[in-house]
Amino acid sequence: MTNPVIDGVTAWLPELSAIRQDIHAHPELGMEESRTAALVARELRALGIEVTEGIGKFGVVGTIRGTRPGQRVVGLRADMDALQITEQTGVPYASTNTGVMHACGHDGHTTMLLGAARWLAQHRDFAGTVHLIFQPAEEGRGGAKAMIADGLFDRFPCDVVYGLHNAPTMPAGVFGTRPGPALAASDRFIVTFKGTGGHGGSSPHLATDVTVVQAHFVLALQTIVGRNVPAIEAAVLSVGSIQGGSPVSPNVMPSEITITGTARSYLPGVRDVLEKRIGELAHGLAASYGCTAEAIYRRGAPALVNHAEQTEVARDAARALVAEGGVVTIPPITGAEDFALMLEARPGAFMFLGAGTGPDGTSPEVHTPHYDFNDAIIPLGVAYWVSVVEQEMGNAAG
Repeated sequence: MTNPVIDGVTAWLPELSAIRQDIHAHPELGMEESRTAALVARELRALGIEVTEGIGKFGVVGTIRGTRPGQRVVGLRADMDALQITEQTGVPYASTNTGVMHACGHDGHTTMLLGAARWLAQHRDFAGTVHLIFQPAEEGRGGAKAMIADGLFDRFPCDVVYGLHNAPTMPAGVFGTRPGPALAASDRFIVTFKGTGGHGGSSPHLATDVTVVQAHFVLALQTIVGRNVPAIEAAVLSVGSIQGGSPVSPNVMPSEITITGTARSYLPGVRDVLEKRIGELAHGLAASYGCTAEAIYRRGAPALVNHAEQTEVARDAARALVAEGGVVTIPPITGAEDFALMLEARPGAFMFLGAGTGPDGTSPEVHTPHYDFNDAIIPLGVAYWVSVVEQEMGNAAG
Protein backbone atom coordinates (compact mmCIF):
# COMPACT_ATOMS: atom_id res chain seq x y z
CA MET A 1 0.00 0.00 0.00
CA THR A 2 1.16 3.53 -0.75
CA ASN A 3 0.73 6.24 1.85
CA PRO A 4 1.72 9.91 1.64
CA VAL A 5 3.13 9.95 5.16
CA ILE A 6 5.27 6.83 4.65
CA ASP A 7 6.49 8.20 1.32
CA GLY A 8 7.23 11.61 2.81
CA VAL A 9 8.95 10.33 5.93
CA THR A 10 11.06 7.86 3.94
CA ALA A 11 12.81 10.91 2.47
CA TRP A 12 13.67 11.96 6.03
CA LEU A 13 14.90 8.51 7.05
CA PRO A 14 18.65 9.34 6.90
CA GLU A 15 18.08 12.26 9.30
CA LEU A 16 15.82 10.26 11.60
CA SER A 17 18.23 7.32 11.60
CA ALA A 18 21.04 9.68 12.57
CA ILE A 19 18.98 10.90 15.54
CA ARG A 20 18.12 7.34 16.55
CA GLN A 21 21.71 6.18 16.33
CA ASP A 22 22.93 9.20 18.28
CA ILE A 23 20.48 8.35 21.08
CA HIS A 24 21.59 4.72 20.86
CA ALA A 25 25.25 5.69 21.24
CA HIS A 26 24.48 7.73 24.36
CA PRO A 27 22.04 5.62 26.42
CA GLU A 28 20.84 6.77 29.82
CA LEU A 29 19.15 4.82 32.58
CA GLY A 30 15.76 5.80 33.97
CA MET A 31 15.65 9.14 35.79
CA GLU A 32 19.08 9.94 34.32
CA GLU A 33 17.95 10.95 30.80
CA SER A 34 19.29 14.51 30.88
CA ARG A 35 20.98 14.34 27.47
CA THR A 36 18.12 12.51 25.77
CA ALA A 37 15.49 14.87 27.18
CA ALA A 38 17.54 17.88 26.07
CA LEU A 39 17.87 16.40 22.57
CA VAL A 40 14.11 15.85 22.37
CA ALA A 41 13.34 19.39 23.55
CA ARG A 42 15.84 20.84 21.09
CA GLU A 43 14.38 18.92 18.15
CA LEU A 44 10.82 19.92 19.05
CA ARG A 45 11.68 23.59 19.43
CA ALA A 46 13.43 23.56 16.06
CA LEU A 47 10.08 22.49 14.59
CA GLY A 48 8.29 25.43 16.21
CA ILE A 49 6.50 23.21 18.72
CA GLU A 50 5.54 24.39 22.20
CA VAL A 51 7.74 22.48 24.68
CA THR A 52 7.53 21.82 28.42
CA GLU A 53 10.46 20.10 30.15
CA GLY A 54 11.08 18.62 33.58
CA ILE A 55 7.77 16.79 34.04
CA GLY A 56 8.42 13.99 36.53
CA LYS A 57 12.10 15.07 36.45
CA PHE A 58 13.05 14.37 32.81
CA GLY A 59 9.71 14.06 31.03
CA VAL A 60 9.13 16.28 27.99
CA VAL A 61 5.80 17.25 26.40
CA GLY A 62 5.45 18.88 23.00
CA THR A 63 2.10 20.46 22.13
CA ILE A 64 0.79 20.87 18.57
CA ARG A 65 -2.51 22.62 17.95
CA GLY A 66 -4.51 21.89 14.81
CA THR A 67 -5.78 24.65 12.53
CA ARG A 68 -9.34 23.32 12.31
CA PRO A 69 -11.91 24.02 15.06
CA GLY A 70 -12.07 21.20 17.58
CA GLN A 71 -11.62 20.42 21.26
CA ARG A 72 -10.39 16.82 21.01
CA VAL A 73 -7.03 16.27 22.75
CA VAL A 74 -4.89 13.22 21.98
CA GLY A 75 -1.74 12.09 23.84
CA LEU A 76 0.96 10.12 22.04
CA ARG A 77 3.61 8.60 24.30
CA ALA A 78 7.17 7.32 23.72
CA ASP A 79 9.73 6.16 26.30
CA MET A 80 13.38 7.34 26.42
CA ASP A 81 15.37 5.22 28.89
CA ALA A 82 17.92 2.45 28.37
CA LEU A 83 18.85 -0.73 30.25
CA GLN A 84 21.76 -1.82 32.44
CA ILE A 85 23.16 -4.27 29.87
CA THR A 86 26.59 -4.38 28.20
CA GLU A 87 26.08 -4.06 24.45
CA GLN A 88 27.44 -6.74 22.10
CA THR A 89 25.97 -5.64 18.76
CA GLY A 90 29.23 -4.45 17.18
CA VAL A 91 27.44 -1.62 15.33
CA PRO A 92 29.41 1.59 14.65
CA TYR A 93 27.03 3.56 16.87
CA ALA A 94 27.20 1.15 19.81
CA SER A 95 26.84 2.45 23.35
CA THR A 96 29.58 4.73 24.61
CA ASN A 97 28.21 4.40 28.15
CA THR A 98 29.79 1.23 29.52
CA GLY A 99 27.25 -1.23 30.91
CA VAL A 100 24.23 0.67 29.57
CA MET A 101 22.51 0.14 26.22
CA HIS A 102 19.26 0.69 24.36
CA ALA A 103 18.24 -2.96 24.44
CA CYS A 104 14.48 -2.38 24.18
CA GLY A 105 14.16 0.07 21.30
CA HIS A 106 13.30 3.18 23.26
CA ASP A 107 15.78 5.05 21.05
CA GLY A 108 13.57 4.06 18.11
CA HIS A 109 10.34 4.89 19.95
CA THR A 110 11.64 8.38 20.73
CA THR A 111 12.74 8.87 17.13
CA MET A 112 9.42 7.75 15.66
CA LEU A 113 7.52 10.23 17.84
CA LEU A 114 9.97 12.98 16.85
CA GLY A 115 9.26 12.07 13.22
CA ALA A 116 5.53 12.32 13.90
CA ALA A 117 6.15 15.70 15.56
CA ARG A 118 7.85 16.93 12.39
CA TRP A 119 5.00 15.77 10.16
CA LEU A 120 2.23 17.10 12.40
CA ALA A 121 4.00 20.44 12.82
CA GLN A 122 4.02 20.78 9.03
CA HIS A 123 0.49 19.42 8.51
CA ARG A 124 -1.76 20.93 11.17
CA ASP A 125 -5.02 20.35 9.29
CA PHE A 126 -6.67 18.50 12.15
CA ALA A 127 -9.33 19.46 14.65
CA GLY A 128 -7.88 19.54 18.15
CA THR A 129 -4.59 19.31 20.04
CA VAL A 130 -1.86 16.69 20.16
CA HIS A 131 0.39 16.27 23.19
CA LEU A 132 3.62 14.41 22.41
CA ILE A 133 4.62 12.72 25.68
CA PHE A 134 8.29 11.68 25.98
CA GLN A 135 8.52 9.63 29.17
CA PRO A 136 11.61 8.81 31.24
CA ALA A 137 12.17 5.66 33.25
CA GLU A 138 9.83 3.07 31.78
CA GLU A 139 12.14 0.21 32.77
CA GLY A 140 11.05 -0.16 36.37
CA ARG A 141 12.12 3.24 37.69
CA GLY A 142 8.67 4.82 37.87
CA GLY A 143 8.63 7.26 34.96
CA ALA A 144 4.91 7.13 34.18
CA LYS A 145 4.06 7.39 37.87
CA ALA A 146 6.39 10.38 38.26
CA MET A 147 4.92 12.24 35.27
CA ILE A 148 1.35 11.60 36.40
CA ALA A 149 2.20 12.68 39.98
CA ASP A 150 3.71 15.86 38.52
CA GLY A 151 0.34 16.71 36.98
CA LEU A 152 0.78 15.32 33.46
CA PHE A 153 -2.92 15.00 32.70
CA ASP A 154 -3.88 18.08 34.72
CA ARG A 155 -1.38 20.30 32.91
CA PHE A 156 -1.89 18.59 29.56
CA PRO A 157 -5.46 17.25 29.59
CA CYS A 158 -5.92 14.32 27.19
CA ASP A 159 -9.19 12.73 26.14
CA VAL A 160 -7.27 9.63 25.05
CA VAL A 161 -3.67 8.41 25.13
CA TYR A 162 -1.83 5.92 22.90
CA GLY A 163 1.45 4.01 23.14
CA LEU A 164 3.61 2.15 20.60
CA HIS A 165 6.35 -0.47 21.05
CA ASN A 166 8.51 -2.34 18.58
CA ALA A 167 8.34 -6.15 18.53
CA PRO A 168 11.27 -8.08 17.01
CA THR A 169 9.31 -11.31 17.52
CA MET A 170 6.84 -10.11 14.85
CA PRO A 171 7.59 -9.70 11.12
CA ALA A 172 8.63 -6.18 10.16
CA GLY A 173 5.66 -4.00 9.32
CA VAL A 174 2.98 -6.10 11.04
CA PHE A 175 0.91 -4.39 13.75
CA GLY A 176 -0.50 -6.26 16.74
CA THR A 177 -2.73 -5.43 19.69
CA ARG A 178 -5.71 -6.73 21.64
CA PRO A 179 -8.56 -5.28 23.71
CA GLY A 180 -8.53 -5.85 27.46
CA PRO A 181 -5.51 -7.18 29.38
CA ALA A 182 -2.51 -7.11 27.04
CA LEU A 183 0.52 -7.02 29.35
CA ALA A 184 0.95 -8.27 32.90
CA ALA A 185 1.38 -6.57 36.22
CA SER A 186 5.06 -6.63 37.18
CA ASP A 187 5.97 -7.15 40.85
CA ARG A 188 9.14 -8.08 42.71
CA PHE A 189 9.68 -10.16 45.81
CA ILE A 190 12.65 -10.17 48.20
CA VAL A 191 12.79 -12.97 50.75
CA THR A 192 15.58 -13.18 53.34
CA PHE A 193 16.05 -16.27 55.49
CA LYS A 194 18.07 -15.98 58.70
CA GLY A 195 19.58 -18.74 60.81
CA THR A 196 22.60 -19.33 62.98
CA GLY A 197 25.03 -20.43 60.32
CA GLY A 198 27.70 -22.90 61.30
CA HIS A 199 30.58 -25.20 60.41
CA GLY A 200 29.43 -27.34 57.51
CA GLY A 201 32.09 -29.96 58.12
CA SER A 202 32.32 -30.54 61.85
CA SER A 203 29.00 -29.43 63.33
CA PRO A 204 26.16 -28.90 60.81
CA HIS A 205 23.83 -30.53 63.35
CA LEU A 206 24.32 -27.55 65.67
CA ALA A 207 23.25 -25.01 63.02
CA THR A 208 19.93 -23.83 61.64
CA ASP A 209 20.53 -24.16 57.92
CA VAL A 210 19.09 -21.45 55.68
CA THR A 211 20.33 -23.22 52.53
CA VAL A 212 17.85 -26.04 53.11
CA VAL A 213 15.05 -23.55 53.71
CA GLN A 214 15.77 -21.64 50.49
CA ALA A 215 15.91 -24.88 48.48
CA HIS A 216 12.44 -25.88 49.66
CA PHE A 217 11.18 -22.33 49.16
CA VAL A 218 12.29 -22.12 45.53
CA LEU A 219 10.54 -25.41 44.76
CA ALA A 220 7.45 -24.44 46.73
CA LEU A 221 7.08 -21.18 44.80
CA GLN A 222 5.93 -23.13 41.75
CA THR A 223 3.11 -24.71 43.72
CA ILE A 224 1.54 -21.26 44.06
CA VAL A 225 0.86 -21.05 40.32
CA GLY A 226 -0.09 -24.71 40.11
CA ARG A 227 -2.29 -24.95 43.19
CA ASN A 228 -3.38 -21.47 44.29
CA VAL A 229 -4.06 -19.75 40.96
CA PRO A 230 -7.07 -20.98 38.94
CA ALA A 231 -6.00 -23.01 35.92
CA ILE A 232 -7.75 -20.63 33.51
CA GLU A 233 -5.84 -17.63 34.86
CA ALA A 234 -2.21 -16.76 34.14
CA ALA A 235 0.63 -16.10 36.56
CA VAL A 236 4.40 -16.36 36.52
CA LEU A 237 6.84 -16.65 39.42
CA SER A 238 10.56 -16.72 38.66
CA VAL A 239 13.63 -16.51 40.88
CA GLY A 240 16.23 -14.02 39.63
CA SER A 241 18.94 -14.24 42.26
CA ILE A 242 20.04 -16.28 45.29
CA GLN A 243 22.72 -14.67 47.42
CA GLY A 244 24.38 -16.16 50.47
CA GLY A 245 27.64 -17.56 51.71
CA SER A 246 31.04 -17.24 50.07
CA PRO A 247 32.52 -19.35 47.24
CA VAL A 248 35.92 -19.17 48.95
CA SER A 249 34.53 -20.59 52.21
CA PRO A 250 32.59 -23.69 51.18
CA ASN A 251 32.78 -25.18 54.67
CA VAL A 252 30.92 -22.23 56.20
CA MET A 253 27.13 -22.53 56.37
CA PRO A 254 25.73 -19.04 55.80
CA SER A 255 23.59 -17.43 58.46
CA GLU A 256 21.58 -15.50 55.88
CA ILE A 257 20.34 -16.04 52.30
CA THR A 258 18.36 -13.60 50.16
CA ILE A 259 16.21 -14.62 47.21
CA THR A 260 14.77 -12.14 44.73
CA GLY A 261 12.39 -12.72 41.87
CA THR A 262 9.58 -11.45 39.69
CA ALA A 263 5.84 -12.06 39.82
CA ARG A 264 3.52 -11.50 36.83
CA SER A 265 -0.26 -11.58 36.71
CA TYR A 266 -3.25 -9.96 35.01
CA LEU A 267 -6.04 -9.93 37.57
CA PRO A 268 -5.91 -8.01 40.89
CA GLY A 269 -7.19 -11.08 42.75
CA VAL A 270 -4.38 -13.26 41.38
CA ARG A 271 -1.87 -10.56 42.29
CA ASP A 272 -3.16 -10.65 45.87
CA VAL A 273 -2.81 -14.43 45.99
CA LEU A 274 0.82 -14.30 44.83
CA GLU A 275 1.74 -11.75 47.48
CA LYS A 276 -0.08 -13.62 50.26
CA ARG A 277 1.28 -17.09 49.46
CA ILE A 278 4.89 -15.99 48.98
CA GLY A 279 4.85 -14.57 52.50
CA GLU A 280 3.09 -17.58 53.98
CA LEU A 281 5.51 -20.06 52.40
CA ALA A 282 8.56 -18.06 53.46
CA HIS A 283 7.51 -17.79 57.10
CA GLY A 284 6.14 -21.32 57.31
CA LEU A 285 9.20 -23.02 55.84
CA ALA A 286 11.57 -20.90 57.89
CA ALA A 287 9.78 -21.81 61.11
CA SER A 288 9.81 -25.51 60.26
CA TYR A 289 13.62 -25.45 60.10
CA GLY A 290 14.22 -23.20 63.10
CA CYS A 291 14.93 -20.10 61.04
CA THR A 292 13.20 -16.77 60.48
CA ALA A 293 12.11 -15.02 57.30
CA GLU A 294 11.49 -11.53 56.03
CA ALA A 295 9.29 -11.34 52.93
CA ILE A 296 8.88 -8.12 50.94
CA TYR A 297 6.51 -7.87 47.97
CA ARG A 298 6.85 -4.71 45.90
CA ARG A 299 4.13 -3.91 43.40
CA GLY A 300 5.28 -2.34 40.17
CA ALA A 301 3.26 -1.45 37.10
CA PRO A 302 -0.28 -2.85 37.04
CA ALA A 303 -1.58 -4.95 34.18
CA LEU A 304 -1.89 -2.98 30.96
CA VAL A 305 -5.54 -3.04 29.94
CA ASN A 306 -6.46 -1.64 26.52
CA HIS A 307 -9.81 0.12 26.25
CA ALA A 308 -12.10 -1.46 23.66
CA GLU A 309 -13.03 1.70 21.73
CA GLN A 310 -9.46 3.00 21.52
CA THR A 311 -8.18 -0.44 20.52
CA GLU A 312 -10.42 -0.24 17.46
CA VAL A 313 -9.15 3.26 16.73
CA ALA A 314 -5.58 1.93 16.93
CA ARG A 315 -6.44 -0.98 14.65
CA ASP A 316 -8.11 1.33 12.13
CA ALA A 317 -5.05 3.59 12.20
CA ALA A 318 -2.82 0.61 11.41
CA ARG A 319 -5.20 -0.84 8.79
CA ALA A 320 -4.96 2.41 6.86
CA LEU A 321 -1.24 1.74 6.37
CA VAL A 322 -0.79 -1.97 5.68
CA ALA A 323 -2.22 -4.63 3.44
CA GLU A 324 -4.85 -7.17 4.46
CA GLY A 325 -3.51 -9.32 7.29
CA GLY A 326 -1.07 -6.67 8.43
CA VAL A 327 -2.97 -6.06 11.69
CA VAL A 328 -3.22 -9.06 14.01
CA THR A 329 -4.68 -9.86 17.41
CA ILE A 330 -1.89 -10.85 19.77
CA PRO A 331 -2.21 -13.10 22.84
CA PRO A 332 -1.68 -11.57 26.29
CA ILE A 333 2.01 -11.03 27.04
CA THR A 334 3.57 -11.48 30.47
CA GLY A 335 5.97 -8.63 29.83
CA ALA A 336 5.04 -5.37 31.54
CA GLU A 337 4.78 -1.67 30.67
CA ASP A 338 4.20 1.28 32.97
CA PHE A 339 2.10 2.87 30.22
CA ALA A 340 -0.52 0.84 32.09
CA LEU A 341 -0.70 3.69 34.62
CA MET A 342 -1.57 6.15 31.88
CA LEU A 343 -4.31 3.79 30.69
CA GLU A 344 -5.68 3.75 34.24
CA ALA A 345 -5.84 7.54 34.10
CA ARG A 346 -7.19 7.95 30.55
CA PRO A 347 -8.79 5.74 27.88
CA GLY A 348 -6.34 4.50 25.29
CA ALA A 349 -4.53 1.60 23.67
CA PHE A 350 -1.05 0.15 23.28
CA MET A 351 0.11 -1.11 19.88
CA PHE A 352 3.04 -3.30 18.84
CA LEU A 353 4.88 -2.80 15.54
CA GLY A 354 6.81 -5.74 14.15
CA ALA A 355 10.54 -5.07 13.76
CA GLY A 356 11.90 -8.44 12.59
CA THR A 357 15.02 -8.11 10.44
CA GLY A 358 16.24 -11.65 9.79
CA PRO A 359 15.29 -14.00 6.95
CA ASP A 360 12.61 -15.53 9.15
CA GLY A 361 11.22 -12.12 10.12
CA THR A 362 12.79 -12.05 13.56
CA SER A 363 15.82 -10.48 15.21
CA PRO A 364 17.50 -10.73 18.62
CA GLU A 365 14.89 -10.22 21.32
CA VAL A 366 14.64 -7.07 23.41
CA HIS A 367 16.56 -6.97 26.71
CA THR A 368 19.46 -8.91 25.19
CA PRO A 369 22.98 -7.58 24.46
CA HIS A 370 22.67 -8.27 20.70
CA TYR A 371 19.43 -6.37 20.12
CA ASP A 372 19.31 -3.26 17.93
CA PHE A 373 16.28 -1.30 16.73
CA ASN A 374 15.43 -1.72 13.05
CA ASP A 375 15.54 1.75 11.47
CA ALA A 376 13.62 0.51 8.43
CA ILE A 377 10.36 0.61 10.40
CA ILE A 378 10.71 4.27 11.40
CA PRO A 379 8.56 5.62 8.51
CA LEU A 380 5.78 3.14 9.30
CA GLY A 381 5.91 4.04 13.00
CA VAL A 382 5.69 7.74 12.18
CA ALA A 383 2.79 7.07 9.83
CA TYR A 384 0.99 5.11 12.54
CA TRP A 385 1.13 8.09 14.91
CA VAL A 386 -0.16 10.40 12.19
CA SER A 387 -2.89 7.90 11.35
CA VAL A 388 -4.00 7.80 15.00
CA VAL A 389 -4.37 11.57 14.94
CA GLU A 390 -6.29 11.32 11.70
CA GLN A 391 -8.63 8.69 13.14
CA GLU A 392 -9.24 10.80 16.24
CA MET A 393 -9.40 14.29 14.77
CA GLY A 394 -9.58 14.24 11.00
CA ASN A 395 -7.05 14.76 8.22
CA ALA A 396 -3.43 14.98 9.34
CA ALA A 397 -1.93 13.26 6.30
CA GLY A 398 -1.69 16.48 4.26
